[in-house]
Amino acid sequence: MSLLQIDEAGFTLDGEPFRLLSGGLHYFRVHPDQWADRLRKARLMGLNTVETYVPWNLHQPRPDRFTLDGGLDLPRFLDLAAAEGLYVLLRPGPYICAEWEGGGIPSWLLAEPDVRLRSRDPRFLAAVDDYFDRLLAPVRPRLASRGGPVLAVQVENEYGAYGDDTAYLEHLAATLRRRGVDVPLFTCDQPADLERGALPGVLATANFGSRSAEHLADLRARRPEGPLMTTEFWIGWFDRWGGHHVVRDPDQAARELDGLLATGASVNFYMFHGGTNFGFTNGANDKHTYRPTVTSYDYDAPLDEAGDPTPKYAAFRDVIAKYAPVPDGPVPAPGAKLAPRTVALTESAGLLAHAAALGTAVEAHRPLTMEELEQDFGFVLYEAALPHEGPALLEVERVRDRAQVFVDGQPVGVLEREGHEHALAFTVPRAGSRLTVLVENQGRVNYGQGIHDRKGLLGSVLVDGAELAGWTSRPLPLTGPAGLPFAPAAATPVGPAFHRGTFEVADPADAFLHLDGWTKGNAWVNGFALGRYWSRGPQRSLYVPAPVLRSGTNEVVVLELHAAHRARTVHFRGAADLGPTEE
Repeated sequence: MSLLQIDEAGFTLDGEPFRLLSGGLHYFRVHPDQWADRLRKARLMGLNTVETYVPWNLHQPRPDRFTLDGGLDLPRFLDLAAAEGLYVLLRPGPYICAEWEGGGIPSWLLAEPDVRLRSRDPRFLAAVDDYFDRLLAPVRPRLASRGGPVLAVQVENEYGAYGDDTAYLEHLAATLRRRGVDVPLFTCDQPADLERGALPGVLATANFGSRSAEHLADLRARRPEGPLMTTEFWIGWFDRWGGHHVVRDPDQAARELDGLLATGASVNFYMFHGGTNFGFTNGANDKHTYRPTVTSYDYDAPLDEAGDPTPKYAAFRDVIAKYAPVPDGPVPAPGAKLAPRTVALTESAGLLAHAAALGTAVEAHRPLTMEELEQDFGFVLYEAALPHEGPALLEVERVRDRAQVFVDGQPVGVLEREGHEHALAFTVPRAGSRLTVLVENQGRVNYGQGIHDRKGLLGSVLVDGAELAGWTSRPLPLTGPAGLPFAPAAATPVGPAFHRGTFEVADPADAFLHLDGWTKGNAWVNGFALGRYWSRGPQRSLYVPAPVLRSGTNEVVVLELHAAHRARTVHFRGAADLGPTEE
């Protein structure tokens, strides 16, 4: 049993001075069959600890459902870390930010129209208490006080950037303590927000990516005694659709790390290994303009998206070796990659034509939000009859987040939250024509007050200034493309469609799916949701983990929301294309 203690001088572990050398590794962004590999590479770089958030929204997708299996088997991840000789910093939320959908807060809470998240709203606190009841029972045996790897647990996350309600934080800390968390607690905030997010009697840590000595001196001035620690030492950054792939020079990042460790401080790299926002799990930012995050969470980290060491891995390992023992041996070699191949997608199934197989429509006077439909991710398909033929103007009060508009199945335009485009003119061929609006949730906002981010068509929907009534709202969570009636496609379908092809694999290995010539949509391999693609970039490939593939015949399905690639082919290659870089 190894117990982390906090005293006036710093951390001790079993009575000996101890420095946390940690790196972020989110189990939910990595295929579970690859957890052991990533943990081993963390130890080989010289880390003694890994850090992970816990995504409440995946573990508890509905109030009465809680899961800890498959890729969400947190107890197994903690056990693997312990087997590798690593400790763990656990950050269970309830809010995690992390560029993750909704900051990890379940969307079902937003079905309450006036709920206040991250507050003492009784409805929110009751949900949090229930979540901690379910989560902490299997975690307790893995606390360091019981012989497990979890050295410390975080209270909330960067709360000082959101609010200043100390009583809210006290409730969370007391909830953790009452449920048996008897290891040290800590908070983390950016330096300017530290006092608003701090909690008396709880270790306060700082988040930053540069000017380490300055920020640590400020932390010491605010906290004259106790350990100095940065919980998020930003050594890279995330990407957004329409931007550049952000990178940071390895030598410059290594110099910053050297300066930080020279002060005697403890550190957690954000990230050691970023991984992937598989499926629909990316978040978004909205600082006056909505900016969804891309599928890749490569983060320009020491391990890239496929788990291969980058130049930062060697540079950081050399710096760590100046301050702590580092295992002998060379830097781990890159993993095997699938041989390049082109796959023809020879079968198709139109989304609009087969929508009934993907979700059940609900009738209402107005369009219903995703949250009212008890839906987390994916799309909602709205339909209503247009009363008059001739020129028409559609106006939507709020589009959340991207709406493709069709009249009698023909595309007439797109409305986007990001561009603040909420009106569209078109011609109605006949009275009673069917208006169809396919709305994509491109990721709930994960930072700031914008986390109250409901999805779908919100507010009034007008046609020529009059409220349009008599809607059906059909949830399309698209958990997988199974069951669709695919058929050979002689011509490219009009509108959104699924396209399917098969390919043979002898020896499964990591690969990257390149969608050259495709526009926007999602992709699956053997039913595993790889994530979103979009020709606007910067990302132009999707990571395919080796465990997703199998020896023999494999299936790839692409949902293209606009016009399919003329040749309807995709390419598997051995390298990622994350787009043009920006330092």
